[in-house]
Amino acid sequence: MQKKRILVAALNWGLGHATRCIPIIKALLKNDYEPVLASDGDALRLLKKEFPHIICLELPSYNIKYTEDPGNLKWKLLFDSPRILNVIKAEKKMTQGIIRDYQISGIISDNRWGVRNKQLRCVFITHQLQVLSGNTTYFSSKIQQKYIEKFDECWVPDLPGSKNLSGILGHLKTENSAIKYIGPLSRIEKRSLPIVYDYLIILSGPEPQRSFLEKRLLDAFKDTEHKILFIRGVFSVEEMSLKNTNINIRNHLYGAFLQQAMNSCKYVIARSGYTTIMDLYKIEAKAFFIPTPGQFEQEYLAERLEKLGIAPHCKQENFSLEKLENLEDFSGFSNFSFEYPFRDLFTLF
Repeated sequence: MQKKRILVAALNWGLGHATRCIPIIKALLKNDYEPVLASDGDALRLLKKEFPHIICLELPSYNIKYTEDPGNLKWKLLFDSPRILNVIKAEKKMTQGIIRDYQISGIISDNRWGVRNKQLRCVFITHQLQVLSGNTTYFSSKIQQKYIEKFDECWVPDLPGSKNLSGILGHLKTENSAIKYIGPLSRIEKRSLPIVYDYLIILSGPEPQRSFLEKRLLDAFKDTEHKILFIRGVFSVEEMSLKNTNINIRNHLYGAFLQQAMNSCKYVIARSGYTTIMDLYKIEAKAFFIPTPGQFEQEYLAERLEKLGIAPHCKQENFSLEKLENLEDFSGFSNFSFEYPFRDLFTLF
């Protein structure tokens, strides 16, 4: 009997959407499904690297880019909305062809609005049932919820109830039977390893803000005695190096290497992206967050985690080594060991 093929599509905005699809892809394989993967840009390159023997297809690119002034991001996205709508139409048309050519039986879409089809059971993955955008939050949330309604189910990678990671982003006041809380998704497992690094720095997200933070952190740490593993979060053949420092720089780490690094450091410094938060939750890490400027979601998550006493944060332009002095005053993450059984989720297909 031929295995059911499930199309798994991830948004290419940073690497978080692709990385959190990895445990779902592995679960599909374990439960005797055949995943077909789709994305674009760096997210697609990541999936190809993690799953070299699985079919990987290229989708149209949303090509979302940041402005140098983070305050203009919301307005740039609004200005780009006609183009984004055209991309959604294009990926919806391409999805029809993929379904036909690869005999797809179901769809799992991580934040790709156009990867769906009325003839198949389709799932939308998001931690943002509400999309924060300042004084336009009501409208951005309604648009998101309208698109989610076009899918059969919405899987939220978070915990149900008041003890959760996403706060108001992933939890509505009214219940909805189509929304399933499947537990945090992470490719990282907790391991008991000797501490090798004082700080693990993980950069991520779109340019130019990634580069701005990279320069600020390298300048701050280059003359210290702290032992640091610095992951730049870029796909480049040429590696960066600094002479006469204790900073070990890597462009990117995959799978088991990243897991080893995260389990062998004392502290993590990173963006407060939701996928990073899920990884840190999984290994019960202590962290310091620097939200991407202009990303209301990351700013909200960092502020919430600090108020809960889990991890401190600061704005990018305010970072200094002195900000790290109170890290021990925070509890770090606690893993509540909640996981929705994938086998039950996959019965939808």
